Amino acid sequence: MQMMGRIGMMGLGIALVGCLGGAQVFAEDKPAAAPIEDGSKVVITSPKDGDEVDDSFELKYELTKGSQATHVHVYVDGLYQKGFSGMFKGLSKGDHKITVTGATKDHALVKASHTIIVEVE
Repeated sequence: MQMMGRIGMMGLGIALVGCLGGAQVFAEDKPAAAPIEDGSKVVITSPKDGDEVDDSFELKYELTKGSQATHVHVYVDGLYQKGFSGMFKGLSKGDHKITVTGATKDHALVKASHTIIVEVE
């Protein structure tokens, strides 16, 4: 009798893990919204693609706003830099991919984007 109870509990545990694992897969299957084409343009003016930089440096860019862009989002190696102030401080040595992408007032991304790779010495 105890053996049947243990088997039942194991089955319940396996089913629960399967359900929870499946929920995560379904959440990841939802595609991100496509960037909006609104005529905006973004250009990183400093540093230039391929530049060698110190571990702390200023990022300069120009945003030409289209019909919906109001600001930009900055990413380093694919990670969003929330509250970015214009300065990178203490980046690790090596190559880093920096992307500046236009965004709407609701933070939806627009197609305007510029990416560079810098080498931190």
